[in-house]
Amino acid sequence: MATYYNLPVYKQSYDLLLEIFKLTKEFNREYKYTIGEELKKETMAMIINIYRANSSEDRAGYIASARENIEVVRLLVRLLKDLKQIAVSKIAKINLAIEELSRQLTGWGRYAKAKI
Repeated sequence: MATYYNLPVYKQSYDLLLEIFKLTKEFNREYKYTIGEELKKETMAMIINIYRANSSEDRAGYIASARENIEVVRLLVRLLKDLKQIAVSKIAKINLAIEELSRQLTGWGRYAKAKI
């Protein structure tokens, strides 16, 4: 078992979390404490699920939960884009990170299911 902080998926998700924390500072007050907090919460839950998947025998369940978290993050980012809370350049950067994480989690999930 590799340590979780050496996993590429963990590094990518941590970088996304840092970017989200920086981004939410710029939101209007109305969105900062509603959508912004939910966005941070979902991203942190995803990282926790990645950690648990790496340290558990039942990886597939935790990976599935992490995939659900990333889809919620994707939805919230889209909502913030429509509410004009995120600049286009930042949307592109965040969406690329989300897409890469989604691919990594999907691949890891297939691998975990195949090992069962």
